[in-house]
Amino acid sequence: MDHNYNKPSARIGVLSSHLLAPFSLMASSEKDAALAATPSDEPTIFDKIIKKEIPSKVVFEDDKVLAFRDISPQAPTHILIIPKVRDGLTGISKAEERHVEILGYLLYVAKLVAKQEGLDDGFRIVINDGPKGCQSVYHLHVHLIGGRQMNWPPG
Repeated sequence: MDHNYNKPSARIGVLSSHLLAPFSLMASSEKDAALAATPSDEPTIFDKIIKKEIPSKVVFEDDKVLAFRDISPQAPTHILIIPKVRDGLTGISKAEERHVEILGYLLYVAKLVAKQEGLDDGFRIVINDGPKGCQSVYHLHVHLIGGRQMNWPPG
């Protein structure tokens, strides 16, 4: 069966399945979603969240970015930070010189949100890119993860 996980209804199904699945199943579901996802000009689940068509727990918002809690947290604090305008920036590997400002701003906002969340003793920032990087939504997004001791290597 061919799935397009960039379609909001399909992606919501995958994301909501995480709420009921144990961690080991979540990892394989997310991996499966990443392997099935394909870049598209169609609106992503994040576009729907930006437009408030899909609810989210927003922790920071301004005219450039939106930060909200991940529905499948991998740590006590797991927040996604996304640009409000995709502008071809579906993944970090698609970044062009015109994206330099928003890329820097995403990291700066990650720092602001980490402080807001009380992550004074450290946190991790993750950007997944492409199928082997386990990217399942083709709208650049930064994961801010913290609230517990991180391990190395991460993947």
